[in-house]
Amino acid sequence: MDFYLINGGPRKKNNTSKLLKKVNDGINDELTKNNINEININTIRLYDLDYKGCKSCFHCKKIGGKYYGECPIKDDLRELLPKIHECDGIVFATPIYFGDVTGEMRSFLERLMFSKLVYGRESLASKKPNAIIYSMNVKKEVADEIYENAVFKNTENYLEYTFGKPYSLKVYDTYQFKDYSLYENYMFDEKKKAKTLKEQFPKDLDSAYDLGTKLVKSLL
Repeated sequence: MDFYLINGGPRKKNNTSKLLKKVNDGINDELTKNNINEININTIRLYDLDYKGCKSCFHCKKIGGKYYGECPIKDDLRELLPKIHECDGIVFATPIYFGDVTGEMRSFLERLMFSKLVYGRESLASKKPNAIIYSMNVKKEVADEIYENAVFKNTENYLEYTFGKPYSLKVYDTYQFKDYSLYENYMFDEKKKAKTLKEQFPKDLDSAYDLGTKLVKSLL
């Protein structure tokens, strides 16, 4: 079985990467438990790739065209996107930056999903288990007020149209800096952040692991 874990965060060893590592463990353990030995879990770090967002060339929508249903742009996504569409399950993970998913994740989702969008009809993409993880340094009540409709529902509606209803994991009040004293910051209390890191983030990691097992169970 083939899974793709899409990391939309820039930091190689921070919250988003740690959460995806747990998803990876959950997928691997659940497949192994079910005696499935051919396991391919591919983690893609978007900040390592060279690409841009959709160019609105519409080659993907040209009836009878060479690239109908595919993105023709020749960059680091050209060969990757078909592999993702052909896989068994996908997990997207992104920090929330400036009130939205990261720019890399946004551009990637445009390229991944728009080529399969048909105006007024069902998506050309094959349905598959999928999930999205958001990590953010604001608390749940702030995210519920600001991000719920503008970010979470909007993103998940497109994922549902393309692949089917996604699982969703939201990780709040994350620890942002290794040393808060080095950075200008008037909004967040380092001691409270450290407390959340110690008490809540391990639970979030457990939830990420469970998400991985859910993806596999939905296929079996």
